[in-house]
Amino acid sequence: MTQQQSWTAEQIPDQTGRVFVVTGANSGLGLATTRALASRGGHVILAVRDTEKGRRAVAEITAGQPEASLEVRRLDLADLASVRTFADQLRADHPRLDVLINNAGVMAPPRTLSAQGHELQFACNHLGHFALTGLLLDLLGAGSNPRVVTVSSVNHRQAQIRFDDLTGERRYKPMGFYNQSKLANAVFGWELHRRLTQSGSPVRSVLAHPGYTATNLQWDTPTGLWQLVFGRIGSPLLAQRPADGALPQLYAATEPTVESGQFIGPGGMGELRGAPKRVKLAPVATDPETTRRLWEVSEQLTDIRFAFPAAV
Repeated sequence: MTQQQSWTAEQIPDQTGRVFVVTGANSGLGLATTRALASRGGHVILAVRDTEKGRRAVAEITAGQPEASLEVRRLDLADLASVRTFADQLRADHPRLDVLINNAGVMAPPRTLSAQGHELQFACNHLGHFALTGLLLDLLGAGSNPRVVTVSSVNHRQAQIRFDDLTGERRYKPMGFYNQSKLANAVFGWELHRRLTQSGSPVRSVLAHPGYTATNLQWDTPTGLWQLVFGRIGSPLLAQRPADGALPQLYAATEPTVESGQFIGPGGMGELRGAPKRVKLAPVATDPETTRRLWEVSEQLTDIRFAFPAAV
């Protein structure tokens, strides 16, 4: 796939009748993604931790798009019980799901443990999405041209997965563990692609990253230096608007030519900004031993086993 120099959200094909779940849909990239999909006729389920913020996002979108088809459902990705409840309730109300966009994330908080005792960034950014995807795989299998889009980061190329200290008990660095969670996203998306393809499933697993985008992740980061560099200094000079940063994941979710296993990011210098194009995963993200080990650890920590169809 060559870079699409002029590709914009206006080029998204008609999505009428298609059902999307977007995690973290009330702000930033998730809100921009939701707005764009709704504008093309998609029915978008806003999966959000704070339903009041979700309802405000719906009001914001429908003020300009009265015809938008939206619904808000609570999902706390850091709590596996919440993930199961969300999946059960979605299954009760929807016979199929066409696209799951694993977008939500937290960035560089002080060391915090989730409800199940996992490091918060690994729990929210990776484990919650791993569990959600596994629990919704049957609905995706019933979808039309179904896809899972998992949002990673250029930072995955700077990371390693510390299998011997996943909770950060021995040594915790906020950005180091953020980078680890983004590598886990990349590993998961690739290994999901491999397993789906091997099983003959129609579901495509596609990866995306937004480059450097001005979202509330930078402002919510409690570390003062990171706020200064990425918020006050970096954003005005380098960062894209969320509407532009969302283009790679929108392209991954809707462009007919996108193939399973591809990684879509901005095409500009350093992949910080620019039109969507296919970019490269770090070699560790496709390393068979790393992908096998992370998958097995994720199954153990979430108690989720993916029900892949029998290979043809």
